[in-house]
Order: sequence, then C-alpha cells, then structure tokens
Amino acid sequence: MNNDLLKLAIQARENSYSPYSQKKVGASLLLKNGKYFGGTNIENVSFGGTVCAERVAIWKALSDFPGQRVTEIVVLTDQAEPWPPCGFCRQVISEFADPQLIVHLANLQGIQKTLSFSKDLFPLGFTPNQF
Repeated sequence: MNNDLLKLAIQARENSYSPYSQKKVGASLLLKNGKYFGGTNIENVSFGGTVCAERVAIWKALSDFPGQRVTEIVVLTDQAEPWPPCGFCRQVISEFADPQLIVHLANLQGIQKTLSFSKDLFPLGFTPNQF
C-alpha cells in the first residue's frame, strides 16, 4: 500500500460537504498511468443529488485521463469499522477498474482492510463485458 494514497484520502475527507449526514468520507485512487486523484462526498438536500467520495475521485481522474484504469483505491471514514463502497459506487468502479483492482478500507487510524474488488466486493457484477 502506497502511503500517498492514504494521505490523499485524509486530505480529501477534510473538504467534505456533508451538512445532512455529518459523515465525512474521503477517497483516493491510483490510475494505471501512475497519477493520483482524491475526492470527497458532496451531499445535496435532495439526497439523490449526493455524490460519494469514490465517484468524485473517479470523475476527476477520468476527466483528465479518459480510458485509464483504476488500479488501487482507498475509502476513508472516521468510523471504527471502515465503510466499503456503496452499491452505486461499486457499479461505477467496475466500469473503470483494472482487473486486479485493490480496495483499501480505512479510518483515521489507517488501513483496516484490503480487498480484491473483483473477488471480494463485486464478484458477479454487471460489467461492460456483458455488452
């Protein structure tokens, strides 16, 4: 695990706009080309307009580097039991994931769990390969 990813997720979390849930989430990712991106959750009063930190990081990364694959991602909260990506985020991640994507679940004390995206989090997911 690259400590730069953890630091970036911690920094991103600080920019959270979460007036409704009061839950700050940070995410960071590494693209196959070696570029790093961070994102934070951005809530909206309509709730449906809320965007998770993981998706914000992905949108930022793919806006600058279309076609790249995500090779590693960190999801960070301040909860004792770190949160995995939600179902919506898992679906979005699958669209841009490297086949060997690693997901780190973290809290402010550091990485608590490391998982394989395709084996542990999204083994039977609906992916672009179905088309």
